[in-house]
Amino acid sequence: MCPRSRDRVARFHRRTRRLPRPATVLHVCTDLACAAAGAPQLCAGIEARLGPGSGVGVERSPCLGLCERAPAALAIKAGDPVRTAVSAPATVEDAVLAASSPDSAPEEPPASLAVPQAGQDALMLLHRVGVVDPSSLDDYRAHGGYTALRRAFELGPAGVIREVADSGLVGRGGAAFPTGRKWQATASQPDHPHYLVCNADESEPGTFKDRVLMEGDPYALVEAMTIAGYATGAHKGYLYLRGEYPRALRLLEHAITRARARGLLGDDVLGQGYAFDIEIRRGAGAYICGEETALFNSIEGYRGEPRSKPPFPVEKGLFGKPTVENNVETLVNVLPILTMGAPAYAAIGTRRSTGPKLFCVSGSVERPGVYEVPFGATLGEVLALAGVREGLRAVLLGGAAGGFVRADELDVPLTFEGTREAGTTLGSGVVLAFDDSVPLPRLLLRIAEFFRDESCGQCVPCRVGTVRQEEALHRIVERTGADAAGDIALLREVGRAMRDASICGLGQTAWNAVESAIDRLGAYE
Repeated sequence: MCPRSRDRVARFHRRTRRLPRPATVLHVCTDLACAAAGAPQLCAGIEARLGPGSGVGVERSPCLGLCERAPAALAIKAGDPVRTAVSAPATVEDAVLAASSPDSAPEEPPASLAVPQAGQDALMLLHRVGVVDPSSLDDYRAHGGYTALRRAFELGPAGVIREVADSGLVGRGGAAFPTGRKWQATASQPDHPHYLVCNADESEPGTFKDRVLMEGDPYALVEAMTIAGYATGAHKGYLYLRGEYPRALRLLEHAITRARARGLLGDDVLGQGYAFDIEIRRGAGAYICGEETALFNSIEGYRGEPRSKPPFPVEKGLFGKPTVENNVETLVNVLPILTMGAPAYAAIGTRRSTGPKLFCVSGSVERPGVYEVPFGATLGEVLALAGVREGLRAVLLGGAAGGFVRADELDVPLTFEGTREAGTTLGSGVVLAFDDSVPLPRLLLRIAEFFRDESCGQCVPCRVGTVRQEEALHRIVERTGADAAGDIALLREVGRAMRDASICGLGQTAWNAVESAIDRLGAYE
């Protein structure tokens, strides 16, 4: 790659720099859950303690994926090896200690603490979190691990795809595309090699379920990726992991190494004559890389900009070859489908939204964390599990790209069709509760700032529209009456243009939360 291209890539990602910076950087989350938990005051306190002479750079960061322990901070110290320390829930003293001496920072709590239901018998996706040692392959196998892969070899590739299709599984990242159809389309392509990509770059504010799965049950993802590769004719899998997940990285590297040593990855998986291996690629901080084709560009070493479609990834994806891409939660669902059978799996949930779903509940609740419920549970039922606090004003469903619902709309069924009929979206499973202590205009402004920062800038509607949206929201905070009404009209016009003409989902959804807050919550009345 030429120097100019390297420079363009370096400028694109949040975690890379072209110019020198301090060896230690403390990233302090200022996104939605952390902002509601006092992140502005935390940042001010840290910046007062770590001045220019401290040797530590302090950066206000988008969501770190630690919403259940908000507010959060992540210290990264350059070197070989790179050292990291997480402080969450963070205090000024703990965050400063993490930045000053990462090795002396307190150890993170186990992933099971992010699963209030841990140990319950009814769980399907989370049943091993808090029960097995995430570093032990033997413990994983003792609790049903690799049963699904053996079943896959009995069924054959076509049989696996048929089971996944009959189960009704759809993508859990927000698009809800039928997984079996995607796998079949990839498997049937005559061009080779085929590739499998696991999207573990969950960067949606309020989302942390994939992190909990990877930290609490990493071998499950390794097994599920192997099954997906076998079914689609792929011999190489890429796991694209958020750079802000250091513990998940360590556990997955260990799991892949152990699986390879035990013949569960490599040239002859389980002695079945099938070769498959996994390579981890780390994201460098770009929300847009959650879009599948932007992710492919990032893996290939280019700027993470979405590609125009068609051709679709199942025809020409990673390195121009047929590629199937799924996120962590989608892949892990394949394990119970194969162990219990497609009919039993399809009987869970509703006719059009089958199986269990993970929800990331945070904000104004007593027990934030990842909750597993069957599709069809209501929003109120999920919030009751988490212990919603008094004074609930609104709930943001689907994260920054989602929409708000009022406190009197908690009977919304949490299915793809149910939320659509209610005029909102399920998205990737974010449930962010806000009470009346949270200033709604400031929250909406933070969402607009997020999309402005994360736009890749490739298409005009998104590049310009996200800036205009933020500018208008800044003005509205300072205006009333006719002036504010004019800016709201402008917001609607800009929002429609972004939704209709943007290349990818970022621009298409950047107006959703603001629109729902104006129309459903009367945000500026």
